[in-house]
Amino acid sequence: MVPAFSRPRPAAGPQVAAPDAARARPRAEPSAKRGAGVRTALVTGASSGIGAAVARRLGAEGGWRLVLSGRDPDRLRRVAEDTSATAYAADLTLPGVDRQLTDFTLASVGSVDLLVAGAGVGWAGEFRDMPPHAIEEVFETDVLATLRLVRLLLPGMVAAGTGRVVLVGSLAGCVAVRDEAVYSAAKAALGTFADALRYELLGTGVGVTHVVPGVVDTPFFERRGTPYRRSRPRPVPAERVAEAVRTAALRGRDEVYVPGWLRVPCRVRGAAPGLYRWLAARFG
Repeated sequence: MVPAFSRPRPAAGPQVAAPDAARARPRAEPSAKRGAGVRTALVTGASSGIGAAVARRLGAEGGWRLVLSGRDPDRLRRVAEDTSATAYAADLTLPGVDRQLTDFTLASVGSVDLLVAGAGVGWAGEFRDMPPHAIEEVFETDVLATLRLVRLLLPGMVAAGTGRVVLVGSLAGCVAVRDEAVYSAAKAALGTFADALRYELLGTGVGVTHVVPGVVDTPFFERRGTPYRRSRPRPVPAERVAEAVRTAALRGRDEVYVPGWLRVPCRVRGAAPGLYRWLAARFG
């Protein structure tokens, strides 16, 4: 079994492509002059899965100026065409790409009202069999790349006194999942970061939303190297998660579970960890 992201990394320098480069010229006015009801958003991981669904949901709603980022230029271009967005294909784990994407976004749409951090990868299998480069890949993509991007965009939001950061987590980060030790750890780190940052931003006008989906019907499982074979819980459509992201962002919700019943195992895990571990070991 070879993880999908075990491809060779570029030898040197960021390999970045802007499929819609002609549309990336500085053309945005400051957010205060964009006109009533016009908001801006940057969505990462937008070439497929949850990120693409979020982009399409916001694009269908109207009133959004979107910048989309993802690793696959061809798929990203198609999503951008569907949503009238500006696209910037990039691997956010490469040095300096976070700064390049930030500069591109600010030049394209001005200040950012909403950041949806949807980029992520996984790996399934026993931890003792996990290659060291796969450990780095999961943490670089799911945690460090996201933190670096938030760090670059946050000062502008705080200065404007408004904005929202949406972090796409996972049930694995709340309860831990067998054979997904590193992915669970990475998503747990993201959830804790969301909580800590939310406390820090109190009174600034900037909010943080942690979206916690369960199993989502996307190519994620095939790309991690192992398809999803469990009978329960059943995968939910990516569009359902996208709707939850949109609603949480507009209503200022701190934490959202998709589907909603997932908060139950998370609460049990927090209130009675011994009981939860017994149940998890018995029923998987």
